[in-house]
Amino acid sequence: MTAKSKFREPRSGKANLPRDTEERIRRRAFELYEQRGRIDGFALDDWLQAEIEILGAQEQRKAKAAKGSRC
Repeated sequence: MTAKSKFREPRSGKANLPRDTEERIRRRAFELYEQRGRIDGFALDDWLQAEIEILGAQEQRKAKAAKGSRC
């Protein structure tokens, strides 16, 4: 099994993510895996953490943009 295929985890209720967002999550999950020393068994944890980071950052940017447009 290749490292790339390890991180094709099901999304955590986030259906129909844009392809670029899903790819960013996949890359971040792999980074987390590498930071742990490539220890197997944490793929879902890594995927969910990556989702939190990537989707959270997107939400913050949206909120900042909406706040800026109201001024």
